[in-house]
Amino acid sequence: MTQRINVVGTSASGKTTFSKALAQKMAVPHIEMDALNWQSNWEACTFEELLIKLKQCLAADSWILDGNYSKTTPVKWQNVDMVIWLDYGFGRNLYQSVSRTIRRLMSGTPLWEGTNNIESFQRAFLSGDSSIIWWMIKTHGKNQRKYQHIMANPEFAHIRFVRLTSPKQARQFLQQFNACYFLFKSDKN
Repeated sequence: MTQRINVVGTSASGKTTFSKALAQKMAVPHIEMDALNWQSNWEACTFEELLIKLKQCLAADSWILDGNYSKTTPVKWQNVDMVIWLDYGFGRNLYQSVSRTIRRLMSGTPLWEGTNNIESFQRAFLSGDSSIIWWMIKTHGKNQRKYQHIMANPEFAHIRFVRLTSPKQARQFLQQFNACYFLFKSDKN
């Protein structure tokens, strides 16, 4: 049985943490889109390079994909079974974004294995273009509108959408998740 799930949500919503836990529970590969995209020295790969990497990862029978990257939707949702949207409130996401950034500043560990990409005070708080905090502030409302529209779009009727609006709901989902959960459930959240 194939199981292909994409976890989406605003930056700092906890997509990677949630995705890793779900992938471990299901015993399937976890794919992090940021790790596919970001190379050393904060250089993003080209869109073509990202698509090649993504297609290679998605060739597996089952996976948990973590990340938005809207331009890749035609590829990543071609065979997806479920999309889990971590749709937390603005205040929760802002708190998570700031606290996560501070933890990363203090630890100095690279964000993605095989890169030297670490948080810096300059990048985190003084650089509008590359600040993950500013990015979260700028995209939170836009992401909510986008995913509400997508969930109602008949083009994506083949996908089971699950909308989790709090960390408590996310924990409950993980606790109750059964590998066959989405195959037998007919209602859409």
